Amino acid sequence: MDVHSLNTFNSRDEVAIYEHNQLDNFWSPENYYGFLNTFKYDKEKIILDKYTIIEKARIRVIYNWLQYFNQDSLRKEFGENGFEAKEFYSDVAGTTFSPESPDIAIVSGKADNT
Repeated sequence: MDVHSLNTFNSRDEVAIYEHNQLDNFWSPENYYGFLNTFKYDKEKIILDKYTIIEKARIRVIYNWLQYFNQDSLRKEFGENGFEAKEFYSDVAGTTFSPESPDIAIVSGKADNT
């Protein structure tokens, strides 16, 4: 599996922006206004991207929660759930792990409790 690293978390800022047909009409083929509010939770290493999409006929709110990790927090998370993070890479293609990587790929398996 892969996750975003704390490097990516540290590069993110809280923002409030809006655009007509935000993200090149990603949210709808109809005309709309897209509002993005990004909230950063430092203690938990979580970011919320809250999208509000306002169309003529409806309003939608999408909550995109993202949690960020380092090797230690991944080892702990896996260990608490009966698994072991066995190998770390900088991407899912198997690039050698670098502490500066924006992402972390993990090879995991059931923990050996013998």
